[in-house]
Amino acid sequence: MTMTQSVFRTSSTARTKTANLTSMFGKYVDKTSVHSWNTVIADLSRSGDSVEALSAFASMRKLSLHPNRSTFPCAIKACAALSDLRAGAQAHQQAFAFGFGHDIFVSSALIDMYSKCARLDHACHLFDEIPERNVVSWTSIIAGYVQNDRARDAVRIFKELLVEESGSLESEDGVFVDSVLLGCVVSACSKVGRRSVTEGVHGWVIKRGFEGSVGVGNTLMDAYAKCGEMGVARKVFDGMDESDDYSWNSMIAEYAQNGLSAEAFCVFGEMVKSGKVRYNAVTLSAVLLACASSGALQLGKCIHDQVIKMDLEDSVFVGTSIVDMYCKCGRVEMARKAFDRMKVKNVKSWTAMIAGYGMHGCAKEAMEIFYKMIRSGVKPNYITFVSVLAACSHAGMLKEGWHWFNRMKCEFNVEPGIEHYSCMVDLLGRAGCLNEAYGLIQEMNVKPDFIIWGSLLGACRIHKNVELGEISARKLFELDPSNCGYYVLLSNIYADAGRWADVERMRILMKSRGLLKTPGFSIVELKGRIHVFLVGDKEHPQHEKIYEYLDKLNVKLQELGYMPNVTSVLHDVDEEEKGMVLRVHSEKLAVAFGIMNSVPGSIIQIIKNLRICGDCHSAIKLISKAVNREIVVRDSKRFHHFKDGLCSCGDYW
Repeated sequence: MTMTQSVFRTSSTARTKTANLTSMFGKYVDKTSVHSWNTVIADLSRSGDSVEALSAFASMRKLSLHPNRSTFPCAIKACAALSDLRAGAQAHQQAFAFGFGHDIFVSSALIDMYSKCARLDHACHLFDEIPERNVVSWTSIIAGYVQNDRARDAVRIFKELLVEESGSLESEDGVFVDSVLLGCVVSACSKVGRRSVTEGVHGWVIKRGFEGSVGVGNTLMDAYAKCGEMGVARKVFDGMDESDDYSWNSMIAEYAQNGLSAEAFCVFGEMVKSGKVRYNAVTLSAVLLACASSGALQLGKCIHDQVIKMDLEDSVFVGTSIVDMYCKCGRVEMARKAFDRMKVKNVKSWTAMIAGYGMHGCAKEAMEIFYKMIRSGVKPNYITFVSVLAACSHAGMLKEGWHWFNRMKCEFNVEPGIEHYSCMVDLLGRAGCLNEAYGLIQEMNVKPDFIIWGSLLGACRIHKNVELGEISARKLFELDPSNCGYYVLLSNIYADAGRWADVERMRILMKSRGLLKTPGFSIVELKGRIHVFLVGDKEHPQHEKIYEYLDKLNVKLQELGYMPNVTSVLHDVDEEEKGMVLRVHSEKLAVAFGIMNSVPGSIIQIIKNLRICGDCHSAIKLISKAVNREIVVRDSKRFHHFKDGLCSCGDYW
């Protein structure tokens, strides 16, 4: 099959466009001129009209015109953009037939094409055959390695470049390495994710004077962020000569993705104040992510209003961010309204809504959305099934969970991964099927990691299973010895069993290894301000009034039958002292403050960094009834909606 035949097979639309090309171009250019056709092919390729570019190339060949060294790179670029390996291979054959097979620019274009078509072996073979390489060919092969998830090899190739050039950037023809090549190298550093590698390349960038380049600076920011070095990423951002919209958006997004919402909001504010760059759909999506992470509902609503004003609601990217934000800010009903308004939904949109319902304990609604997604023709992916199984886990839907866990591979070709097994272990564990959960771990087709064993340990904590708890903990101490949470969970299990000597042993072990328990804190947002409370907090300006109010509230709770759940306290002390400790938990302080400082009838929303304790769960249920308020608590696992003395989780969490 010829190149012309390959292009014309695509569609009737393509045939029509191709038939019109010659007559249309004839009005403006000399259709017998190779230079004119090269201009047309190049313009179409650069503008993203790859099918039309190939059609123009085919039409040119039908006129029996001989392409030159300027023709092939643009035609091959169009093949690369379409990932059309067959058309690209035919273009390669024709380039070879016309004597341009070893031309440096044609070879570089072919390297790029084969890389984008996932034929890196062909790209490497071409690269090795180039007698004298230039910046374009080096850039093409390094970018090819990055695109094919071989970032370490990309860095290795760059080192070979430096050795070949004797560590110098300059050749006889001038500067050899440019900012585009460096951008590819830094992008490779980002995927490698090692600070030492990124720092090495960064130092070289500074030495050669490329640190002010926007493109290089943007990729450096991303590379440091991927290493968890947000402080360095910010220094790179601040040190750039000029910042474009990508720079600002990246900085906001990186902060949001690393859980630094306050910093993300700060950068967004700086962006607005600077007036140099206008925020866009990408910016607002990044800010919405920060709102979702921090539970900043009021700011999220303001951003949603701005989305409406900018007529961006129809953007599937922004719409999905809005759904995710409302779900994670405790307003799943508002998320559903935003979801229903979306004219176009992709797999991420459906998955966000399923996950949202799941984390709020609305498993029935989550499954309804999942079934509707399948009926609409959208194929669920890996993350979708994680969300489905998590929803089943939160609601104890054991039969439903098993059903979809078994069907995801055979029906949707989604191979079960660590996250899916973790959900199933959690589902079985919460349902009290601890032995079945342990059996599933032993039968897994992948090696269980700390997520799996952590799920089983958490289930052992719920059902007070010391034996399996100890097995899980031993595995976790090997896999993640510096994580204090596992020691605390095992201490909880020992405390529930009244094994105070073992609790003390855990404390001594933690102390000897220099491990500190993650302090629990609760956050409440009121009138645009964030208030943070620790256990027994006396730093807040209203702490005296809060404790007075809690004393009065405690009297009402006792009248409603409240008895402190002292098993939530690890200390081997008397019952009265345990009760005093429970009364000053951060959740209770935050709830009391929220009630005191908000309008009667309004919803109180709390964010807890750890799992809510059993006593606070029982107490807040009764508080919601005593003060006739709805209280929403987002802990590290899910949402709890307290109203009229009940919780949406049905005491299953």
